[in-house]
Amino acid sequence: MKFIDRTEEVRYLKEAAELSQSKLFTVSITGLRRVGKTRLILELLSKADLYFFVNKDKESTSLLQEYSGILKTRKILTELEVLTDWDAFFRILFERLEGIVAFDEFQNFVAVDRSVYGILQKYIDLNENKTGLFIIFSGSTVGLMKKLFSDSKQPLYGRLKRKMPLKPLKFCDTLEVCNTLRINNIEDAVRLYAIFGGFPKYYVTLEDEQLGCAGFEKIMDRLFFDENAVLEDEANQILSLEFGKRSGIYYDILAAIASGNTRISEVASFLRKKETALTRQMNELINLFEFVSVEKPVTGGKGVFVINHPLLNFWFRFFYKNISSYKRREKPLINKIKDNMNAYIGLRFEGVCQEFLENQKLGFDKTGRWWGAYRDIEGDRKVAEIDIVSINEQTKEILFAECKWQDRVDAKKILAQLKGKVEYVEWHKDKRKERYAIFAKSFKEKIKEPDLRLFDLKDIEMAMKFMGV
Repeated sequence: MKFIDRTEEVRYLKEAAELSQSKLFTVSITGLRRVGKTRLILELLSKADLYFFVNKDKESTSLLQEYSGILKTRKILTELEVLTDWDAFFRILFERLEGIVAFDEFQNFVAVDRSVYGILQKYIDLNENKTGLFIIFSGSTVGLMKKLFSDSKQPLYGRLKRKMPLKPLKFCDTLEVCNTLRINNIEDAVRLYAIFGGFPKYYVTLEDEQLGCAGFEKIMDRLFFDENAVLEDEANQILSLEFGKRSGIYYDILAAIASGNTRISEVASFLRKKETALTRQMNELINLFEFVSVEKPVTGGKGVFVINHPLLNFWFRFFYKNISSYKRREKPLINKIKDNMNAYIGLRFEGVCQEFLENQKLGFDKTGRWWGAYRDIEGDRKVAEIDIVSINEQTKEILFAECKWQDRVDAKKILAQLKGKVEYVEWHKDKRKERYAIFAKSFKEKIKEPDLRLFDLKDIEMAMKFMGV
């Protein structure tokens, strides 16, 4: 598959490479697995540059031997020279190499040989003024990578010149990817984005399996529902690389969140555990692995947990708690998942609509979801939710939007319902200027009302394709 987007990231790295001509330059690239770190690095490297994958399943001597073979192949090391330790490896690297050297999954040296970090610190310090050497450290365990370079107790503290957190592709970019795969139906593009998000690996899988023209239903069958489905073990593969033998409690927490338990009290209740028993694991899921984040209402308030990796969210929502039935491909379960797929995609559609609004540059400072508690006329506690709210603190403008993954939506009815919920949003209530938007696959009628905008899939497609140009 051709390399899509990442224009700014490539520019950023090429600029760093140019700066290395005057002085040793070091950069870290972090991001969740499957987000495209390795492809980005390989896109940057020339034949003269070096790439080393840090395989945590290898013994230190075995990995050193592999790296020595790479150096000999590139004529940096002669056939008669033997590297007996990591100190010798890095000494040769710093003395003889000019160009780019990349260490992929750099945090794995924690498992292979922690002494590497101290050795590397020594050679970075001794070669601070070396010209022509650019070192890239890439890693998927984001929190551990941060600790290696940002914790004052670690040898490599302060040894980075730049840091690049690599984010998933935006929807407008995945739309371009879909077009290259001959998936020209905007509805299917949204559906795929709901499952895979902006993680390039899964679109490459579609290309490998030649599924571009198959349609969404056949794609899902081949990747998830058929016998020997291509991605049936994908979630386990990702998580086993991160969690190792400690996986059980992390799996349960992710399953609880995917099932709608988005506060620590709800997760604890779902798992029948005390909140204090989950504190460490919850903190690690957020700050070490970054599989979970805390989302707050756009106007402020208490946050809720969300799973950052779309495919993991999908898998834990539908498969994890029914894994035995899934492995047997029991039809009642498969049919139930397929029946609930549309509602699930509808929730993910909100992210596409939010990106669309942000790209419109309507003058808002912040865009996100909103929710808040209120009491009904009988005194019962209720929660109101609005799919998207955009605010401008200076002008006191606020935009309320609803997203409906449906055809022939009745805009008048949805607008009335939306205005009913708007009453519970206290943000500058007496001073604000209110605007409204409704998103849908299509509308029964595109009504015209003051301060109301309607967007269907055709509108989104035109705007997103323009953004992707």
